[in-house]
Amino acid sequence: MVTYNLYKILKDEIGNGSTDLVTRQSGGLIREKIEDDIMKEQEGSVIALDFTEIGIMDYSCADEIVAKLVSRLLSSEYGEKYILLKGLNENQKENIEVALERKDLAVMAEMRNGEKTLMGSLNNYLRETLQHIIMNGKIAAKDLSEAMGLESNTSGTRLLNLHKKRLVMRKDETRSGGKVWVYESL
Repeated sequence: MVTYNLYKILKDEIGNGSTDLVTRQSGGLIREKIEDDIMKEQEGSVIALDFTEIGIMDYSCADEIVAKLVSRLLSSEYGEKYILLKGLNENQKENIEVALERKDLAVMAEMRNGEKTLMGSLNNYLRETLQHIIMNGKIAAKDLSEAMGLESNTSGTRLLNLHKKRLVMRKDETRSGGKVWVYESL
């Protein structure tokens, strides 16, 4: 996992001494810096955006930074990479949630208290499947079928959809002499 300290980026790019992420213009500058750095990361990297030292984040900045990054991530502009939000407080979470929900996007986050949570929009059956993966750490389609009483193709489709939304990682693993896709939580 690669961690980007948003306070350091804010300080370097804006330089006004504030800990707050406000205005669409400053959000655009921060996002552009993050995008430059993401492009340099290896395929399969998990990029954690660390909000720990950030104070307030308004809706326009949440939209400009988080929603646009997630949207571009899903359109494969950055290759096969993953974004995880880290160190969020309740104010930041609320504004990011609204920005994501308005664009029907979702991202994994870790709150300041260490709780992992899904932010944004995701239908109930994928949400249930994601919770199962988080609880178990990783799972293959066959294991999910057995655990949730699903048809094999249904569990495979759910896992693939979560991967396409960059909410879980997919790796191949050798089991019983053959290779299978295993899906892991971020």
